[in-house]
Amino acid sequence: MIKKAVIPAAGLGTRFLPATKAQPKEMLPIIDTPTIQYVVQEAVDSGIEDILIISGRNKRAMEDHFDRNVELEDRLAKEEKDTLFNEIRHIADMANIHYVRQKEILGLGDAIYYARFHTGNEPFAVLLGDTIINSVMPVTQQLIDVYEQYQATTVAVEVVPRDKVSRYGIVGGEKLSDHIMAIDQFIEKPSVQEAPSNLAIAGRYILTPEIYTALEQTPKGKNNELQLTDALMNLTHKEKVVSHTIQGKRYDIGNKLDYLKTTVEFALRRKEFAKPFYDYLKKIVEENDRPL
Repeated sequence: MIKKAVIPAAGLGTRFLPATKAQPKEMLPIIDTPTIQYVVQEAVDSGIEDILIISGRNKRAMEDHFDRNVELEDRLAKEEKDTLFNEIRHIADMANIHYVRQKEILGLGDAIYYARFHTGNEPFAVLLGDTIINSVMPVTQQLIDVYEQYQATTVAVEVVPRDKVSRYGIVGGEKLSDHIMAIDQFIEKPSVQEAPSNLAIAGRYILTPEIYTALEQTPKGKNNELQLTDALMNLTHKEKVVSHTIQGKRYDIGNKLDYLKTTVEFALRRKEFAKPFYDYLKKIVEENDRPL
């Protein structure tokens, strides 16, 4: 049973400057909901209510978002805005959220190492704080189901076009089923020729406590950063590590173009926006139907 989740969210968000100069990129909204709220909701929908967020400097907005705001609640109650009141209260009550600061930005592996005292001797989920996955069954729940079957570290992967593998961390290994692979390779941004598959790491993991020993034994790489993929590669020499090809669509909020695409797609799913927004987009396309 996976009872705890870790959400690394300490990055500087330099690709979104100046918007992220004083606020976390994880708080950038998809319409009216911060990115990280979608991530926390996925963990909760997967049966996890004990969540550790690895934060950093200038990240207090996340703590404030998941805290109570009594003055706002009182105002909404007095104005009988029941729907908004219930929504705001839900945010504060959705999970038991704890925080620890990553003192220096030294890689995803270093961030996860900060969770060792919180997760202790039990397996735990990891959800990247700037990645949303839209799916019928929460992807974290998909990974939990795979973990319970194989009792092994489980990495979420997605199929990407072969000619774009150089943008991602790619895994390789032996197929155990249509969706499961026993991993024996982790390659960061390989060339098309070097890539062992077109399965890219998708920002969700179930990690066993042995990951901490692997992190301790993994040398730091470029920019003095400790990479999780390097530690996972070391772990494959000691125990089974499997991948699960996710059923769902991943949205990376880490760059501006993907952020814009995500906002558009989510808006088209919202009942109150879908028709007028679609009509607006159609009009824009028609008015600008010329080569750019």
